[in-house]
Amino acid sequence: MTIILGIDPGSRFTGYGVIKQEKQRFTYLGSGCIKALSQGEDLASRLQTIFAGVSELIIQFKPDMFAIEQVFMGVNPGGALKLGQARGAAIVAATNAGLTIAEYSARQIKQAVVGSGAADKSQVQHMVKTILKLPGTPQADAADALAVALCHGHSHINIARLAGQATKIVRGRLR
Repeated sequence: MTIILGIDPGSRFTGYGVIKQEKQRFTYLGSGCIKALSQGEDLASRLQTIFAGVSELIIQFKPDMFAIEQVFMGVNPGGALKLGQARGAAIVAATNAGLTIAEYSARQIKQAVVGSGAADKSQVQHMVKTILKLPGTPQADAADALAVALCHGHSHINIARLAGQATKIVRGRLR
């Protein structure tokens, strides 16, 4: 059994999703948003809120693995910088807890969960709801974070599968 914490970083709203993985089966443990948005709050205070929120999630859920979405370089370079700083706050919280960090692009996450790297948010939400057998559709940031965790879970399964095959076949012979 492995517990995976997925993070969809944002300087105002940071989504989180926590799942339990047992072989190829995923179970929902929790999700939501860290709201780092208050009137008059500067960026440094918001980053502290993200750091503290992720640190609290790590204490609460005791994850074995931590996965986070990479920065998407869009039209607004200032927004990308703030997003990078929000990611940094979350990553430092995970590193302080001794967790290894796994990073995935938005395209990789969508491909792993929906089957198309060009999927839209509603498709991601629908597939997260379906895969985890949720009674309702999760909020967009939480669904994205759950998708990050699912992506890491699928990657972990594939790596284990490949490692198992590599130990069985050596120089064309089964070992």
